[in-house]
Amino acid sequence: MLLLRNQWKTWLLTDTPQSSSQAYVGRIYIGILEFSKNHLAVLGLAIILSLILVAIFAPWIAPYDPVETNLANRLQPLSGKHFFGTDEVGRDIFSRIIHGSRLTLYVIGLVAIIAAPVGIIVGTVSGYFGGIVDTVLMRITDIFLAFPKLILALAFVAALGPGIENAIIAISITSWPPYARIARAETLTIRGRDFINAIKLQGANPLRIIAGHIMPLCMSSLIIRVTLDMAGIILTAAGLGFLGLGAQPPSPEWGAMTSAGRAFILDHWWLITMPGSAIFIVSLAFNLFGDGLREVLDPKREQA
Repeated sequence: MLLLRNQWKTWLLTDTPQSSSQAYVGRIYIGILEFSKNHLAVLGLAIILSLILVAIFAPWIAPYDPVETNLANRLQPLSGKHFFGTDEVGRDIFSRIIHGSRLTLYVIGLVAIIAAPVGIIVGTVSGYFGGIVDTVLMRITDIFLAFPKLILALAFVAALGPGIENAIIAISITSWPPYARIARAETLTIRGRDFINAIKLQGANPLRIIAGHIMPLCMSSLIIRVTLDMAGIILTAAGLGFLGLGAQPPSPEWGAMTSAGRAFILDHWWLITMPGSAIFIVSLAFNLFGDGLREVLDPKREQA
């Protein structure tokens, strides 16, 4: 078994790969090795994976219904029966935090799916064509960047109406400009290279060049930025929930839970501390994981 593992490792790390698939798998293996050396990044990844597992198995992990009220048990402290205590209407806070992980993943997943493609399309089109196209698209991007993200999200949610879906749309609208900036900067460094000129001489149209050759080269930088932005997305969603513009009661959204608990913070600290700690831990995990990915995927790290 040890001999087989050594042969596999030698095959992956060879300086002269025999095929493109071998070179690709080798790069992935080297990236995993580099990532594993960053213990904080591994910790962040472990927390994120735990969050995903908790969200998947929430109905089996949570001991109580997250929305069922029981006034006889209201404002109970931490105990073996209620690990994180109960809230002002007797709902188990631990169960609500467990189910709230689903809303958290739902928000950050949809925002990433909506905002990242919009940003990379705007950025690559702007950087490739330049001229008036670049001017118009970048001035629109500058308008969005001129406002604080939370303030702009508040304005859009106020216009669309409160609710988790409208909050996702608002956060997505405010999240794409940084991705566009990154994609444009990458495109400006790529569009004049020899292989792009060779593709043009072969008759490739701009759509094929952008989608087939420029966008894939922008993905590593974009993945890093999206991962690092997850913490900001969580905080923005929690901020909207705190102000009553995100997920509506009785949904177990962490920001809304902290808002409901602020009236009892002096005598019943667990109402705001437990959901607030969940927001902090998950946000920190995405930051640690993003830093680790940046060390592995940053194309400029070897030039530094």
